[in-house]
Amino acid sequence: MSVSLECKKVKRTGFLPVFFCGGILAAAFPAINMAVRSEMYLNLPDNPIQILLGANWQIMAMLNVLLIVIGSCLLYHTEYADNAMQKMKSLPIRESTIFLGKAVLTIFMSFFVLAIEAGAITLCSHHWFEIGSSFFSELGNHFGYSFLLLLPCIILSLLISEACKNMWVSLGIGVVCVFTATMLPTTNFTLSLFPFAMPFQVFASADVAQSIHYIYGVLAELATLALAQLIFVKVRRSFE
Repeated sequence: MSVSLECKKVKRTGFLPVFFCGGILAAAFPAINMAVRSEMYLNLPDNPIQILLGANWQIMAMLNVLLIVIGSCLLYHTEYADNAMQKMKSLPIRESTIFLGKAVLTIFMSFFVLAIEAGAITLCSHHWFEIGSSFFSELGNHFGYSFLLLLPCIILSLLISEACKNMWVSLGIGVVCVFTATMLPTTNFTLSLFPFAMPFQVFASADVAQSIHYIYGVLAELATLALAQLIFVKVRRSFE
């Protein structure tokens, strides 16, 4: 019920166009890069997915995270505008249910963006390289892994937006977190567990154990953030 309600709300915002246009932009980046500088990549020894992701994933991941930050701000801006959140509190609806509905919607749109990007990687591989028998399994592994690593970022972005009634404050915090994540070394496991830094990781079939550690980190962060959201709602109610 809450998800369908959120879908009706976003019709009055730029949430859907932001994710659609952002997904197209992120998907277009590897194609443009290959069209302009294909000679740099065609003779590399790695498989097509590793070459394309190695050359483009950092920019694509940053766009994905920025989309999540902007989308989260838009979702909660509609709640705080004209005191809509206070009116919602008078209804028999829990704030955690509203948060869950927004999380499900953002997760779905993030999956949609990743699907567009996976299609772009497939087209680039078909045009400039040869698609091998293991191509689609590797593609599925990478984008499934990337989807999991986006989940803590989505929940934390929504939590920040829920905590800040002013959209520009939550947007500013999110942008600072994104650019902080870009400066963290991806080789440092502890620092790379920062929710905004995890999406920059690329699935490495040669080091499955490391990838499993990140998945454990995702599960731990999701549990922690879910608990933090419940505590935040109760504490804020006590001060209202």
